[in-house]
Amino acid sequence: MAELVAPVVDIGGAEEIARDLVVIPNRRVPLVPNIGVVGGEHSVLVVETGIGPRNAEKVLEFALDYAKGRRLYLTTTHFHPEHAYGAQAFSDATYVVNRAQAEDLRVKGPGYLEMFRGLGESVARELEGVTLVTPDVVYDQSYELDLGGRVVELRATGRAHSKGDQVVRVDDVLFTGDLVETGQFAIFPWFPPHDVDVSGLGWIDVMRRLESAPPGVVVPGHGDLGGPELLTDARTYLELLRDETWRRRDSAMSEKEIAAEVTEVMTALHPDWTDREWIEPGVGCLCAEHDQTANRP
Repeated sequence: MAELVAPVVDIGGAEEIARDLVVIPNRRVPLVPNIGVVGGEHSVLVVETGIGPRNAEKVLEFALDYAKGRRLYLTTTHFHPEHAYGAQAFSDATYVVNRAQAEDLRVKGPGYLEMFRGLGESVARELEGVTLVTPDVVYDQSYELDLGGRVVELRATGRAHSKGDQVVRVDDVLFTGDLVETGQFAIFPWFPPHDVDVSGLGWIDVMRRLESAPPGVVVPGHGDLGGPELLTDARTYLELLRDETWRRRDSAMSEKEIAAEVTEVMTALHPDWTDREWIEPGVGCLCAEHDQTANRP
């Protein structure tokens, strides 16, 4: 495996996309998320930490300078390392997540830490000294965070990319985490038997719900910002992945043969998209969901 580019957050790219709302873009660097900093009259919310304490410390320094004395909150869209494994740097902030995400972090967090350390030296280096922290505030379905004259809605979506996905909406801006990516194939963390919580069918349902109240600006987990068409693009891809997989699952083809054919179809449709290695686990997930659906009484 080729060594990954060092997953380092570049604070210098920070851009104000709305009043008192800044996004630090990932610049298409693998394992760097889009990071948000949202301000109100008395508080500031940071969305995502970056991978590991060194990245998070840079994000924290930026956020403290931006806050200018305002109280600090932190939230993460899901528990995966590049989104949440820098939370220890925010020891003076109030960390808010949904209950399923908190459980993911507690149960799966150590295993994902070891798995990501195996991705290469540059990733392992950023994960040095990681301590997984317990969130300060845990909610069930939704949480309204008042920053002072501005309310941010945190909402658990239900099982999709992970068991504990969360979207963050402020005014007309929606942070989706890895429910949406721009210019890359959807990330399916389908690692049986260790982690099978990703649900292609649940993910499609989540995207439909998000489309029903479309925002003006979508901040994806990775890739360029856009409008509500990013939600539609993600849902359309997932539906096609399901249809192409299920049509072949109804034949005598093996899962490996299905994955090969579906990968060919998807890459032909999206030749410029990156991360095509996630198509095969997506097929595996949807094959399992097909079989579960077929076996229901």
